[in-house]
Amino acid sequence: MAAMKCFECQYELCETDPNVKTCDNAFLCYSTTTWSPLKRIYEYNKGCIPDRHHQQLICGTKLSKINDTHHVFYRSHTTYNSYCCQQDLCNDWFPKIIDNTSKTASVNNEIVNESAESGVGVMFVVYIMAAIFIIMTVIGVIVFRLRKKHKQKMSHLLRTGLSTTNVEKSSNDCTYNEGLRVTAAGDSTLREVFEHSVTSGSGSGLPLLIQRTLAKQIHLEECIGKGRYGEVWRGIWQSDNIAVKIFYSRDEMSWNRETEIYSTVMLRHENILAFLGSDVTSYNSCTQLWLITAYHELGSLYDFLNETPLDIKQMLSIIHSIVSGILHLHTEIFGGLGKPAIAHRDIKSKNILMKDTYNCCIADFGLAVTHTQTTGKLDVAENHRVGTKRYMAPEVLNQTLKSDIFESYKMADIYSLALVLWEVVRRTRIDGCFEDYCVPYYNCVPNDPSFDDMKKIVSIDQQRPEMQENYKSNNVLLQLEKIMRESWSPNPSSRLTALRIKKSLLKISDEDTSLNV
Repeated sequence: MAAMKCFECQYELCETDPNVKTCDNAFLCYSTTTWSPLKRIYEYNKGCIPDRHHQQLICGTKLSKINDTHHVFYRSHTTYNSYCCQQDLCNDWFPKIIDNTSKTASVNNEIVNESAESGVGVMFVVYIMAAIFIIMTVIGVIVFRLRKKHKQKMSHLLRTGLSTTNVEKSSNDCTYNEGLRVTAAGDSTLREVFEHSVTSGSGSGLPLLIQRTLAKQIHLEECIGKGRYGEVWRGIWQSDNIAVKIFYSRDEMSWNRETEIYSTVMLRHENILAFLGSDVTSYNSCTQLWLITAYHELGSLYDFLNETPLDIKQMLSIIHSIVSGILHLHTEIFGGLGKPAIAHRDIKSKNILMKDTYNCCIADFGLAVTHTQTTGKLDVAENHRVGTKRYMAPEVLNQTLKSDIFESYKMADIYSLALVLWEVVRRTRIDGCFEDYCVPYYNCVPNDPSFDDMKKIVSIDQQRPEMQENYKSNNVLLQLEKIMRESWSPNPSSRLTALRIKKSLLKISDEDTSLNV
């Protein structure tokens, strides 16, 4: 298809700008109308769609033929209508929203009017629409049955422990626990969005045009978590579950930092929480800062360990996925689409999410610091938040951390990682027995320890979490104990790197082929 020229404008410029602007090399032209209930105004956009991926997101996949050369794609919602066409400068009008509460988009009415003006009888149109409705119903039933059958198959594979690696390798992103999703051809799913982002080397989630109106398209279903920063909700976007982290306005710096980190090129990784976008919206005259990500129904590693004891294979797989995510953060990628090295600064079990019963992904980058070796730039964002005191490294507690050296932040991450490894290993069955879940230093400090409490235990007394005696009877746990002891050393320069830990885990797995991490 030859590239097209389209009209281009945004918001109020579409009504007030006397100079008509155009864009070139379009795959399709589009115009959109969005009703803003809060502002009580219509917002308009025109422009070029560069490729088929953006067509699915902006226009949907509904196709109607007006004449032999003019085809229209459209998406209809109660507050959003789009019109996409395949001719030069064909987006010279805006689709109408007849009734803000109506469930029927005006694009259908426009197409019916075109057909009526062409001499097609009203009854004929009714018959055609009825036939289309019946066909779509049949297709919907078929898709529903296929999806249900596929879910059953994936559940069976996950129970037998055979599918985890295969699903992750085939999807190459941070998708749902149910694996690949069966949909009608051309439907835009979260998996397709993430997969496109991976193949393009992106870390920025959805295109900026979509992020601007993302909050208007999301329906919040239930609150699934609260913290000092705000709340986390499960929402629905285009029939998919997504997670919405809503920041309090006082924590705008954390929202800015997380958005900035998630937008880092080449950040996307199977063990980093998948990012859709961020948006600013208003509720009851209060500004809300939204961060939209993939949703994982098993919750955090903290929640999972509270409920579930682990076998050795499962424990090793979980640890391996956590270390892989941190290694990807700590590693700088050089080149045109490179990535700075990133230190998390708040590694803990509550900031690690369970993708499935064998794999995790790292979340919450509100305190992250970045470093680019080629320029020497160290970017430590200003933020009133501090890390979680229970997981703070001794050099952070005694304030000897070298804040101008990036390696210092990485080694502080390794100390926190060692405490998380201790939490996971402690919940592992050994000869049929397992310990209750406990947080690090549960027997030394209160539930909400102060900075001074942790400083005395960790820096002054140099205490560390207790190891179980029965670790010595198991070669795997004995080697993991050695990794933990080296990783929480009081001397930062003596700690293992994430790469060294990952290699050690793979060596443990190679020594026992039944583990197969």
